[in-house]
Amino acid sequence: MHYLYKQDRISAISALAVSPKRRRLALYLHLRTHNLTGLDVRAFLQHLLRHLRGPVVLLWDRGTIHRRREVTHWIATHPRLHVEAFPAYAPELNPAEYVWNQADHALANSAPTDLLQLNGLLRNSVRRIRGSQPLLWSCIHASDLPWAR
Repeated sequence: MHYLYKQDRISAISALAVSPKRRRLALYLHLRTHNLTGLDVRAFLQHLLRHLRGPVVLLWDRGTIHRRREVTHWIATHPRLHVEAFPAYAPELNPAEYVWNQADHALANSAPTDLLQLNGLLRNSVRRIRGSQPLLWSCIHASDLPWAR
């Protein structure tokens, strides 16, 4: 199979935020047309803290990008952010993985010809997911997190 944009890519970082009283969810997303760096992760975390109040508990995998010096140093200087790591190789625990399952499902029958078109399709898909509390909750409940329902 030949891809027209073999060397090009869209990388994404996302977070699902649960309100303190567990009434609402929000989806935060940054798309980039390059491999994500520690600086991208740090900028994303800065964005989250600007939009979320009070203490923030961040659940994430132990990916190499999350352990980059610029990320760990920034986290250490922001006491509002409390990091809890998922076990290694446990995507079934990560609700954000189910967001991507939802997005993939919506893109399954598309055939974008370039990154601009793919980016637009991704943004439309994410907009649909972001606007649906039931879809966002389905991502939380699909994970194997010990979530009180």
